[in-house]
Amino acid sequence: MSVIEFLRWIIVATPRFWKRALLISFDFCALMFALWASYALRYAEWTPQITDERLLLGLLAPVIAVPVFIRMGLYRAVLRYLPDTAIWTILHSMVISTIIWVIFVFLTAMAGRDIVPRSVPFFYFAIGVLLVGGSRFAAKFILSSGTGIRRDEHPMLIYGAGPSSVQLATVLRGHGKRYVVGLVDDDPQHHGRDVGGYRVFPPNQLPRLIEKYGIQEIILSMSSIPANRRQAVISLVSGLGVKIRTLPDITDLVDGRYLVNQIREIEIDELLGRSFVPPDQTLLRSVLHDRVVMVTGAGGSIGSELCRLIVQWKPKCLVLFEANEFALYKIDRELRSGGHRDVVPVLASVRDAAQVRAAISGNGVEVVYHAAAHKHVPLVEANVLEGISNNVFGTLTVADVALSSGVEKFVLISSDKAVRPTNVMGATKRWAELIIRAKAAEATKDGNQQFCAVRFGNVLGSNGSVVPLFREQIANGGPVTVTDPDMTRYFMSIQEASELIVQASAMSMGGDTFLLDMGEPVRIGDLAENMIRLAGFTVRNHQNLPGSIQIQVTGIRPGEKLFEELFYDVTNALKTEHPKIMRAQASHSAQDVTQALRELQTAVDQGDETLARSILFDFIRIP
Repeated sequence: MSVIEFLRWIIVATPRFWKRALLISFDFCALMFALWASYALRYAEWTPQITDERLLLGLLAPVIAVPVFIRMGLYRAVLRYLPDTAIWTILHSMVISTIIWVIFVFLTAMAGRDIVPRSVPFFYFAIGVLLVGGSRFAAKFILSSGTGIRRDEHPMLIYGAGPSSVQLATVLRGHGKRYVVGLVDDDPQHHGRDVGGYRVFPPNQLPRLIEKYGIQEIILSMSSIPANRRQAVISLVSGLGVKIRTLPDITDLVDGRYLVNQIREIEIDELLGRSFVPPDQTLLRSVLHDRVVMVTGAGGSIGSELCRLIVQWKPKCLVLFEANEFALYKIDRELRSGGHRDVVPVLASVRDAAQVRAAISGNGVEVVYHAAAHKHVPLVEANVLEGISNNVFGTLTVADVALSSGVEKFVLISSDKAVRPTNVMGATKRWAELIIRAKAAEATKDGNQQFCAVRFGNVLGSNGSVVPLFREQIANGGPVTVTDPDMTRYFMSIQEASELIVQASAMSMGGDTFLLDMGEPVRIGDLAENMIRLAGFTVRNHQNLPGSIQIQVTGIRPGEKLFEELFYDVTNALKTEHPKIMRAQASHSAQDVTQALRELQTAVDQGDETLARSILFDFIRIP
C-alpha cells in the first residue's frame, strides 16, 4: 500500500464527526504556526522572542478564526468535491478573522502596549491562507486519486443538477448504504462546479465514472425536461450496465418534497417514445360521471385498470363482473380500501345469461365495458372450443342481455390480432367485433343504444404480456426467451389504453370499431435488450461474451405472426376529434353473422374442434 493509498484509507475510514474535529484541530494548530512563522519572518530569526502578552494574542487568533470558518461553511464542504472556487471562501474567511484579530491588537496598542509589529498580520494572513487552503486541496488530491468509497457502500449518481436533485442527494446521504458520488447534467454551465456539495459531471464522462467509482445505480431526477429529451437520456444510460431508477414528477409529491421510498424503477414504456396526449376530461365525464357502469373481466389487467379509472369519475355505481374469485377479491378490496363504496362484485361467467341479466337489470347498468376474454394466444390455440365459447358466445350473451335491457353504451375491448387473424384468439376477437356490429344495427332501430368496439395492440405489463415474462426471467438470471427477435408488436401503457377506450366510447355513434394509435411497432429483440439493460445487466452474445444475461430464441409458436396490424385497410381509417383515436369502416354486413353463429354453436355443442376451427376462420377470411 502506497503512502497516498494509506492516507486515503484513513480519511475515508474516519467518521464524519471526527473528520470535522480533526480539521478544526488542524486549523487551530496551523494558525498558531502561521502566527509564529509571521514573527519569525518579521524578526528574521527562527526563535523570535514570544512574550506572555504576544502568546495570549496569538492564542486569540485561532479562537477567532475557527468560529468564522464554521460560519462560512468550511467544515460543511465534502473535500472530495471541493471546487476550485472554494479558495475564495477561504480568502474571505481569513480576511474576516484577520481583521477581527487586528482590531484586538489595535485595542492593546491604544492601551499603550505596542505588542504586535504591523507587518505580522499581513504575514499571518498569507501563511494562514496557504496552510488552511493547502490542507483542503491536498486532501482532495489524495481522495481523487482513488474512489474514496467504502466497501460496504452503494455508489450511485443522480442525473440532474436542479434543486430536487440536491434535495434527493441530501436525503440519500443518511439513508442506508447509498453513497452519492456526484450529479450528471446536460447544461455545460454546471460542468465542473459543485451544486450542494456535489460535483457536476457531463454525460460523456459516465463510462469513466462508472469504471472509476464502481457506480451501481443511476437515479434520474428530471421531471421538468421534455419527454423526447427524457427518452434520449434513458436510452443513453440504459446501455451502461448499471441499474436505472427514476423519481415521479415533483408535482405528484406532497409539498414538492422527494422521499427515498418514492424512487421507482424505470418502466419500459418510457423507452417507447410515445407522445403523450392529455385525456379529454369532457369525454371521460360524459360517459362515467354519475352513471351505473359494469366492467366484465374486472379482475384482469385491462378490466382492473378500467375500474381504477372509472371510480375516479364518481360513478353512481360500478359493477365488477368477474369469473375468477381471487381476481375479483383483489380489485374489490383495492377499490374499497381507496374509499370507493359504490362497488358491486359479481362472481359469474359471461356465458351465464341469467347471471349477466341479474347483474345488468338488477343494478340498472347504463354502460358496459366488455373486457372478459381468454387472451393468451398459445393457450387459446390449444383450447379451441373453450376460446370460442368464452370469447365469441360469451360476448354474444352479454351483448344480447345489454340490448334487451336497454343499456345505453356497450363497448367491446378488442385486439389488433383480430386483423387478418392467424390464431384462434384473434379470430374469436374478430367474431366478437362482428357480433357487436350486428347488435349495433339492431340498436339503431330505437336510436338510444350504442354498441362499439375498441381495437388496440399489446399493453405493457398485462396478463400474458411478454414484459412480465421478461422481467421474471431477468430476475432469475436469464436466459430471456424470445420466439423471434425480429418479431414486432405494438405497445402502450395500460393507463393510456384505458383512458383512450373510455374516450372512444364517448364518441361512439353506434357500430363503430375504434382504432387506438399505437405509435411505431417495437422489435421484440430490442425490447428484451432494453429490459435487460434497464435492470442493470448487459446482454451476453457473440459480440459480448462476458455479458450478464443471454437472449435465447425459441421459435415462433403456433398461431403467431411476425407482425400485427391495426387495420384491414389503412385507407378506411377515419380521423376523430381525438388525435390518438381513429374509426374503422365496416367490411361485413350484420346479416352474415346470425347464421354463422348457429353453425359455430352446433360445432361447439358437438365438440368438433376441427369443424369449429374451420367455421371460425372461413367466415372471417378476406378474399
